[in-house]
Amino acid sequence: MVGIGLLIPFLGTTLGAALVFFLKDQINPRVQKALLGFASGVMVAASVWSLLIPAMDMSEDMGKFAFVPAAVGLLLGFAFLLLLDEVIPHLHNGATVPEGHQPKKRLNKNTMLVLAVTLHNIPEGMAIGVVYAAAIYGHSQMSMAGALALSIGIAIQNFPEGAIISMPLRSDNKMSKGKAFLYGAGSGAVEPVAAVITILLTSIITPILPYLLAFAAGAMLYVVVEELIPEASLGEHSNIGTIGFAVGFAIMMILDIALG
Repeated sequence: MVGIGLLIPFLGTTLGAALVFFLKDQINPRVQKALLGFASGVMVAASVWSLLIPAMDMSEDMGKFAFVPAAVGLLLGFAFLLLLDEVIPHLHNGATVPEGHQPKKRLNKNTMLVLAVTLHNIPEGMAIGVVYAAAIYGHSQMSMAGALALSIGIAIQNFPEGAIISMPLRSDNKMSKGKAFLYGAGSGAVEPVAAVITILLTSIITPILPYLLAFAAGAMLYVVVEELIPEASLGEHSNIGTIGFAVGFAIMMILDIALG
């Protein structure tokens, strides 16, 4: 059950990347805005219902200070992603100037595009790992069904992410379909790896599980605020991204409550 749950988000990325075999051109800009907004909504809802609220519930014995683990973990999650953004060289889709520390031998554009998506998949893998860890170690605030709901929600939002990385590699960089697919799918491979590492670490430091839940939430929210929402709001028809956000948020909220 746990193994399948850890692989479901990776499956979402892989299926999205496979669209490169069936679509000739890039995703329509309006559709891409909707998908980016949708992914944002899923991640925000997951951060609140699957991570921050359980973190505060686990700390209820602290009384009025039950918010402390959630607040501290959240800020540390933001700080961690900010650090990775500064250290890891990467290039966002549609951008011309790379971000992060650039090595003396500059990486090629394809590698930096994949690193950008891989970087943002790390917090999703951590989030999955920490909720499964909470379920494994018997915390009443987190069930296996709730953890599965998070896996499914992240897999749904990973589907467009896989396409958004593989299709530009094919159309803009003249890469073969097979290679573009491998790059797109590979960008999601970090999620199960990050999830397993998080579970292993949690078995050692169970007392700080509420902090880890909030940490994963902060890292995911950083991605939403720093990248997804700005990209969904660029240019005309930004309301399409807003509608996508609402739909994604509602679906993730329903999944969490119905299955959790």
